[in-house]
Amino acid sequence: MGLMNRIASNLRLMVQRPPRQQYAAICYRAKKRGEIEVLVATSRDTGRWVIPKGWPMENKKAHQVAEQEALEEVGVKGKAEKLPFGFYHYRKGLDNGIRVPVRVQVHLLKVEDLCKDFKEKGVRRIEWVSAEEAANRVNEPELKILLLQFAERVRKPVQDVAVANVAMKATG
Repeated sequence: MGLMNRIASNLRLMVQRPPRQQYAAICYRAKKRGEIEVLVATSRDTGRWVIPKGWPMENKKAHQVAEQEALEEVGVKGKAEKLPFGFYHYRKGLDNGIRVPVRVQVHLLKVEDLCKDFKEKGVRRIEWVSAEEAANRVNEPELKILLLQFAERVRKPVQDVAVANVAMKATG
């Protein structure tokens, strides 16, 4: 039976297509006290919590697609980092019922402006939350990890400043 399972597994791998590619943005902003918030939105179809993402666009680089999707889906403008922050995978349900593997390249996008009107306004619910809360809301395990890594990344500079302040008071 083990041989049959290996053959079946190898056959699946041979006929399986590579994952389709999407690009996404973790949209973030700093509050007045320096705390960082992340923007999450509900998906149009299932209502689950997601980050803005979309398919490749002609004549646009990956980070530019992430910027465009953020504008259209959640109404924010900003500059996405050119280098990806990370990747996650999920299975996308197509209109014909087939579920295809998708690899999502994620870029960090610092929000500079909020738009009153945008393409998908009223179609999605959007909320600003902590990166930890965003990680709790999304379903994809690898996206949860990316959001927690982002939370750690933005917490580190705050911790460094706090340590420096304590050291200055101790020597001052």
